Amino acid sequence: MYNEYLDFAKEIALYAGKIMMENYHNDIALNYKEDKTVVTLVDKKINSYLIEKVKEKYKNHSVNGEEESYNKDSEYIWVCDPLDGTSMYVNHIPVFVFSLALVHNGKPIVGVIYNPTEDKMYTSIKGEGAYCNNIKISVNNKKIGDLGYKTNVEIFNNNVLDEVSLIKELKKISKISSIGSVARSCMAIATGDFSCDIFPGTDHGNCDLAAAYLIVTEAGGKVTDLYGKEQRYDKGIKGAIITNGISHNQMLEIVKKYITIKNNK
Repeated sequence: MYNEYLDFAKEIALYAGKIMMENYHNDIALNYKEDKTVVTLVDKKINSYLIEKVKEKYKNHSVNGEEESYNKDSEYIWVCDPLDGTSMYVNHIPVFVFSLALVHNGKPIVGVIYNPTEDKMYTSIKGEGAYCNNIKISVNNKKIGDLGYKTNVEIFNNNVLDEVSLIKELKKISKISSIGSVARSCMAIATGDFSCDIFPGTDHGNCDLAAAYLIVTEAGGKVTDLYGKEQRYDKGIKGAIITNGISHNQMLEIVKKYITIKNNK
């Protein structure tokens, strides 16, 4: 059954990639959401297509999408960010992906992230490892301070983290980036190119992280909320720290000094 779900997710991902690339070089109509993040007709079209297909094939499942949801009382929820990295996309910078996970009782069991600019399909089924284009992938074994240790810090307008002060400390022990797509950054962790990502997203943050959580953990990494705890991915999250696992506890100790909302319950 999980293989069937994975095949379904991959089909949706390929459709999403096609829509993204058909519109990528055009002038893109966009709007701003309440949190001042960007949304386009491309995001909405992909999200609506997912809902349509889930209704057709899995009538008892739900959809939790970043742009639109289909709410039913179900143990199974398709959690989707139709276009992670929208601000990069609208500025014609090729750092954006499609993200989709099937979440069962709060835990991701199938995950797909598709990077259409490179035609890279990252996939995972719970307990079966992580893959990129059917080749097994794994995290690196770098420690904080090692040459080549790379941390991506997502910048959000939600006052959860004092990112400026955090980056000042981190740049002493790690190379720092902010590439504009947490799901894409997480795939760099899963393949061993990055070592850590710090993500302060809360509302709809599960849409960004559900698939990445499964792929990174199946690749040998670790993902918790900002306070070091496991969390559900069928609702908003308390941020996330995503690492190769080796550096996780040390990174938690650094990050907690700069959390401005002490909500770890």
